[in-house]
Amino acid sequence: MKKIIKSDKENFDDPKYYINRELSWLQFNERVLSEAEDKDNPLFERLKFLSISASNLDEFFMVRVASLKDMINADYKKLDIAGMTASEQLSSVLDALHVFVKKQYNILNKKLIPLLTENGIVVCDAADLTGKEAEFVDRYFDEYIYPVLTPMAVDSSRPFPLIRNKSLNIGALLKKKEGKDDVDFATVQVPDVLPRIINIPVQDDGPKKIVLLEQIIQRNIDKLFLNYDVITSSPYRIERNADLSIDEDEAEDLLKEIEKQIKRRQWGQAIRLEVESGINKKLLSIIAQELLVDDNEIFNIDGPLDLTFLMKMYKIEGFDHLKEHGYKSSAPVKQFMDGDNIFDIISRGDILMHHPYETFENVVKFVENAAVDPDVLAIKQTLYRVSGNSPIIAALAKAADNGKQVTVLVELKARFDEENNIVWAKMLEKAGCHVIYGLVGLKTHCKITLVVRREEDGIKRYVHLATGNYNDSTAKQYTDVGLFTCAPAFGEDATAVFNMLSGYSEPLGWNKLSLAPLWLKDRILDLIRKEEEHAKAGEPARIIAKMNSICHKEVIAELYKASCLGVKVDLIVRGICCLRAKVPGVSDNITVRSIVGNYLEHSRIFYFENGGSPEYYCSSADWMPRNLERRVEILFPVENPELRKKLWHILDLELKDNEKAHVMNKDGIYVKAKRNENEERINSQKIFGDEAHEASKVLSAQNSRVFVPEMGI
Repeated sequence: MKKIIKSDKENFDDPKYYINRELSWLQFNERVLSEAEDKDNPLFERLKFLSISASNLDEFFMVRVASLKDMINADYKKLDIAGMTASEQLSSVLDALHVFVKKQYNILNKKLIPLLTENGIVVCDAADLTGKEAEFVDRYFDEYIYPVLTPMAVDSSRPFPLIRNKSLNIGALLKKKEGKDDVDFATVQVPDVLPRIINIPVQDDGPKKIVLLEQIIQRNIDKLFLNYDVITSSPYRIERNADLSIDEDEAEDLLKEIEKQIKRRQWGQAIRLEVESGINKKLLSIIAQELLVDDNEIFNIDGPLDLTFLMKMYKIEGFDHLKEHGYKSSAPVKQFMDGDNIFDIISRGDILMHHPYETFENVVKFVENAAVDPDVLAIKQTLYRVSGNSPIIAALAKAADNGKQVTVLVELKARFDEENNIVWAKMLEKAGCHVIYGLVGLKTHCKITLVVRREEDGIKRYVHLATGNYNDSTAKQYTDVGLFTCAPAFGEDATAVFNMLSGYSEPLGWNKLSLAPLWLKDRILDLIRKEEEHAKAGEPARIIAKMNSICHKEVIAELYKASCLGVKVDLIVRGICCLRAKVPGVSDNITVRSIVGNYLEHSRIFYFENGGSPEYYCSSADWMPRNLERRVEILFPVENPELRKKLWHILDLELKDNEKAHVMNKDGIYVKAKRNENEERINSQKIFGDEAHEASKVLSAQNSRVFVPEMGI
């Protein structure tokens, strides 16, 4: 492989070699949106991806755009990785966002709505309804909607009301039927306790007709203001700054402080105002002035606001033929099929699972069995995000009730899951668990469970390590890997992790694990530098790294150096990537690809060629400053040869994906992976699914007791 030696590492500091983080994220959401545009996807899948792109955008505004505004307000001067000021970033981001939103609605209006009509679903405009259809929606308003609404007038005695974050509202200008010519403003919130999509009764042989809730309200809005003429009305929606600001050093009670901040999230600074195109200028002026939004933060929308409602359309019954029909089940893991005690099974050898293709049920059973096993003395677990009705939480509470020592670290600062985690933390405390609320100044993002068991030959420790959360719900939609082991070295390290989290103990060294924020970054840099040394020596040198995001400048600079020394670097990065691939003299040997499919690619898997003796690692951490420097994260090796083959299969197939993969070119732009005319179509997620389905059938034939849960693609 050709080497391109740079004379000085400082050459990699030039901002032109890096992509702005926020603009890179927007490129990711463009890839999501491209799935809504892709004619090869079934219609309802296209609706789903359009909805996801809108949901992603909401969070981006509430967190990232809000953060940029905070930096500007604080007169923050430091340049980002690409050499941009906060003001330059905000300006570029907002410009790109206006273009993006227009593209969303072009896809909806010009492609998806006509296709829905062709397939028997008519999206009606309530204002245009006549006859029995008009009678139905008006009666529906009178009987179901009107009693729930609370119109809010604004005048000298009634100030402009607080508009909730992400709520859909209708603003109106009113004039008294008798009296002065003064124009008044009023607003009404579209109630989220009612369905957004209303079905209009039709003949059996007719198309399905639907109308949106806000349009029914707008059609009947005069009924809310009987003594007034409604001059004009229009829907509007805002996103607010939802990033919590907590001084953990000063907070006497972190739980109470977070509870207080969650309530404030609804009333943070307005970041974006969405209005329908053609809104009355005076009405818009009143709303914009009251919410204190700038012109470039106002988005004129050509269609219904808040496209997340399309996910509800996805669930409309009777249109399964418009959805993806992949495999219907996830495979059990062969080792767990003989019905033996789960701890005996793990004792026979390490087990690696690939979710959702292999069922997450085994992870749940691991905790559930530990809760009732009389020989289990203690269970220790970290929880970052859990489901609303988590069986793992129930099992931990049961374990405490059974007299076991249960220690749970619940990360209260998991963004947008704070409230949920507070509920679980309180419940676990009441059940008798010892609950830790994370470390001051750090988020605990690692995924680890330790079970301490009394056996004939002494105390034995069983460990589960994973790249994803202990969430049985998202485990059906996120791709992750998890490792079961009872190797003593892992057990010792797991004990040290929990001692560090619960007390002040810092181990002098580690057997197998590498932890952030103290050791993990250096371990990654060392592994990259080892590849550089192998390349210098003319030995095999290659790095394959699969993760969600990469934007750590020091790590990227080291990858540039490795590339220049001849190390082949293949990155599989779902989301943010601040590295530029294929830049002459800098990253000639680096490729970057992103896979966007039915499942959210979430696993972090790393391969280092190591001169012909490959090393494999999995991790909870992306290569970002927050993960490597401001969070508790874990990197763990996978050493069993059979399990390494499994990881290689994942990486190799994703590098061959030519259907759902987007590849970065030298300009930093992503294009769909090229496929020759006669080349086999490779959709890695579908192939993993087909393999899981075949494995399920084989195991079912071998053992009629196989449990094959539904996955729900």
